[in-house]
Amino acid sequence: MEQCKGKRQLNRNGFGARTKRAERAEKPRKAAANEARTAKPLRERLRHTHDRVRQVVHESRARSFPESGNLAGQLLLMLCGMLSYWGTMGRERLRLARRHFIRRTGGQRVIRWRARKYHSLVFVGGALAIAAVAVLLSRYTIGTTVIYNGKALDTVESLREAKHVAASIADITSETLGKKFTFSDSSIQYTSALVARSEVVDREELEEELTDEVGLVTRGYSLYIDDTLIGSTQYEGALEGLLDQLKESYISEDTLTVDFVEDVRIAKGYVPTESIVNLGQIAEILNSTKSGEVTYTVVKGDTWSAIANSHGMTSKELLAINPDFDINRLQIGDELTLSNAVPYLTVVVTERQNYVEDLQYDITYTDDASMYKGDYKVLSKGSYGSADVVADVTYINGEETERTVLSSVTLTEPVTERRAQGTKERPSWYPTGSFRWPTSGRITSYFGYRNTGIRGASTNHKGIDISVSYGTPIYAADGGVVSYSGYKGAMGYVVIIDHQNGFKTYYEHNASLLVSAGQTVYKGQQIAKAGRSGVASGVHCHFGVMYNGTYYNPLNYLS
Repeated sequence: MEQCKGKRQLNRNGFGARTKRAERAEKPRKAAANEARTAKPLRERLRHTHDRVRQVVHESRARSFPESGNLAGQLLLMLCGMLSYWGTMGRERLRLARRHFIRRTGGQRVIRWRARKYHSLVFVGGALAIAAVAVLLSRYTIGTTVIYNGKALDTVESLREAKHVAASIADITSETLGKKFTFSDSSIQYTSALVARSEVVDREELEEELTDEVGLVTRGYSLYIDDTLIGSTQYEGALEGLLDQLKESYISEDTLTVDFVEDVRIAKGYVPTESIVNLGQIAEILNSTKSGEVTYTVVKGDTWSAIANSHGMTSKELLAINPDFDINRLQIGDELTLSNAVPYLTVVVTERQNYVEDLQYDITYTDDASMYKGDYKVLSKGSYGSADVVADVTYINGEETERTVLSSVTLTEPVTERRAQGTKERPSWYPTGSFRWPTSGRITSYFGYRNTGIRGASTNHKGIDISVSYGTPIYAADGGVVSYSGYKGAMGYVVIIDHQNGFKTYYEHNASLLVSAGQTVYKGQQIAKAGRSGVASGVHCHFGVMYNGTYYNPLNYLS
């Protein structure tokens, strides 16, 4: 996953040697220690240094070979050793000079010479002065403390560095917030003074503390999906862990890879403080949905209820999402909306699967003159073979989108099926096995329960009513033999066609009939003219479908 830099990084080495306020616990302890050290009077610390120097000198004179782990102490011991050497050399030179002076003057001025007293204390005093300066310089320096809104923050080595940090924070705050930000002269001040070197911090630590005091921007990690900011956190690695948890729910022992379709990236840098949210909120967003449509294109043979069932919906739920569609008049190529929301993250999983697959058997045909064209009968049944298959299968949000077969080893061979097929010419009236619409019009009453309020009308409607104008042609839905043609009570003038394959179709409430019982008709032949005979509230064609003595919804068969 890409780790992107923010708009600008104050700390070019990432987030410094320590993570965001991981040393928050250490900070108060350090501040307390610094305050304790600052609280001691300078005179007391100098007295302590003086006492230590005296102790070192005493140990040196006593030949106790003093030691020290402190740099300043080691420097002092070295100077004391050198001074002792210089004192010995000085005394030796004075002794030689005195002897030379006596020989040259004949001893007349010995008393005067003896009056001169030279002591190594002079050298020791000078050395101590140098050592004191060295100790002072090793423990103290001139530093600049930043004061923001009256609160003293960290101290850095120079005024220039302090001002540079403030300017950098002002720039990054402006860039992050998208509006100008500056420090006013009243909000930030700088004080330079002699401070203990232990109180001086590096630039990164001052940046962090001043940024926290301003409170407008924060160093953090931001999650983006297709360049849309989802949320930010201060904790390093937390967002990666959250994404890994989402992937884990899709992982099985067969999983090869798990990834996201969207461009998912985590950016490290400064973010507006208000964008820092709880990880639980980010997780909730990632597991929710966003605006977007999932669609389905209608293909041949689709019905409204079948589409709904295959996508885990009821017909009513599908209609609620697609109110402009007529569920009885689906057309090939129609695009239905299945959902108005899509997941925030689309997970792509690739699995390596090993399974046994059926092998399709072949079919051979033998001509049979006793059978009509299009008819056949099985002479010997075929059987499927089997194969051991290894394939890589890709799923998107749990639905298979691709299958790549890596190997296939046949376990059993398939057995070919033998069929006889008819060659005799089919009569024009012979059924095709499918039904066309008997006429064109609006459906005014559907199959099933109804309450029309019309005396004599059935509450259990056994077909569909197609509203048309008076005299509109009515056609045979398929070829067959007319089993009834005439007036039949509430049906009015009706034609019933037996299609010789278990199906019968009913055409009721006609104004006139054009065929008679026993006559053969072909698919699409006009058999009547529409009217309102029998029990009818208006001109229409009642069309019914019966199979083996039971009525079925005609909409499941019409094409």
